[in-house]
Amino acid sequence: MAQQQMNGARRAPLNRDRVLRAAVELADHTGVDSVSMRNLAQELGVVPMALYKHVANKEELFDGMVDIVVGEIDPPVGGTEWKPAIRQRILSARRALLRHPWASRVIESRPRPTLVVLDYLNSVVGMFRAGGFSVDLTHHVMHALGSRVWGFTQDLFPASPLPADPQLQAAMFRELAGRYPHIAEITMSAAHDEGSVVGQGCDDQSEFEFALDLLLDGFDTLHRQGWTSRSN
Repeated sequence: MAQQQMNGARRAPLNRDRVLRAAVELADHTGVDSVSMRNLAQELGVVPMALYKHVANKEELFDGMVDIVVGEIDPPVGGTEWKPAIRQRILSARRALLRHPWASRVIESRPRPTLVVLDYLNSVVGMFRAGGFSVDLTHHVMHALGSRVWGFTQDLFPASPLPADPQLQAAMFRELAGRYPHIAEITMSAAHDEGSVVGQGCDDQSEFEFALDLLLDGFDTLHRQGWTSRSN
């Protein structure tokens, strides 16, 4: 039965959406570095040349893969104040990117935004504007959000694996504390969770929401104060 379903899927007409979704699935399962026209063609049961009828090249393929992921972001919630609405939208973007761990890297690599990406960014800008933000403040707000608008951030301290031997760990921390006491102080201030991109000890989701809420509260304060770039 499974083989029949696979054969049926391979006989399904090839179109752009099917190609892009297969590429996303391939990246999800084997990593984005495995995505090539040859490997994708093999997954779809076609010759590589068949793909070029739907995507011109690998760069267009990556653009389309980003569009698929961005399409998973929940639409804006109507009838809600700007702050919870934007918070919900950005956290939805984060959920989408967590489902596809390769996506943040590909988004950062794109030389220019696609129409789908521009639609999302335009929507977020529109949510601030609908909340009464000036064009001037909204411009600076979007710069301050940066990659957080997509639900990810580049962390300040890159995580590195600790040695398994407790004695080696202790020696490492002693050396760190001797040379960089302030970094060591915050690094060793919490018990760290394995698998966190912000280092064992910080919960990725909590850290992201902490920074997002801090920014949104700051934007709110500036908005209420009537902040402009000229008054800064």
